[in-house]
Amino acid sequence: MMWIRSTMTYRTSFLLALFGNAAITLLDFAAIFIMFSHVDVLGGFTLPEIALLYGSCSASLGLADLLLGNLHRVGTRIRDGSLDTMLVRPVPVLAQVAADRFALRRLGRTAQGLAVLGWSVPALSGQVDWTPGKVLLVPVMVLAGAGIFGAVMVAGAAFQFAAGDAAEVVNSFTYGGCTMLQYPPTVFATDLLRGVTFIVPLAFVNWLPALHVLGRPDPLGLPGWLAYTSPLVAFAVFLPASLAWRAGVRSYRSTGS
Repeated sequence: MMWIRSTMTYRTSFLLALFGNAAITLLDFAAIFIMFSHVDVLGGFTLPEIALLYGSCSASLGLADLLLGNLHRVGTRIRDGSLDTMLVRPVPVLAQVAADRFALRRLGRTAQGLAVLGWSVPALSGQVDWTPGKVLLVPVMVLAGAGIFGAVMVAGAAFQFAAGDAAEVVNSFTYGGCTMLQYPPTVFATDLLRGVTFIVPLAFVNWLPALHVLGRPDPLGLPGWLAYTSPLVAFAVFLPASLAWRAGVRSYRSTGS
């Protein structure tokens, strides 16, 4: 709450930062939009279909980044010993690290993702039979995707207890993974699709649910009911990530400073 209050003290500055954050991240979709001025489809997908992928992934990452994005600071706190002060407080260390320097401006990524997603849904009205199940699947996809990205962030933070600093490694799976998920799975090699489905299950963030919404077959031939298992996958990934975090905290040795 302290960081939110300090941010809202200068509301004009906050609004400018929020707008700037949204505008910068929206450049990714601008590149896709420009691409479609030269082509009609990409990997067999139209612009509204790719907008569905882009918007859902960006909104999911934005939510995860808002709540857990500060976990990348763990490596710095381990090296300078400032993690010690958090260990003596009667509050979970994970919550303290996530709340430290809480940046409300990160809502910009979520807002622009939801805006693109909101545009794609009516734009797909002529292509998609919007049953109640498919309508419900869209917000579930966003929230479950945020849970999966959040689990990757927690696992990456736990790894920093052993590596010392692995923030960029985590970014390759979160920001890099989101960039990949903004494009249709049909443009990627089969081995990559297997990796992001069965090893690091990023495909459950939006690929599998979106393919079901769009009525498209999965390139790996997976059954359609898997589209509704994203919340279970998020829980299945978050559980070992949280256990790894607890193990990392227990193994922490102070710098002595």
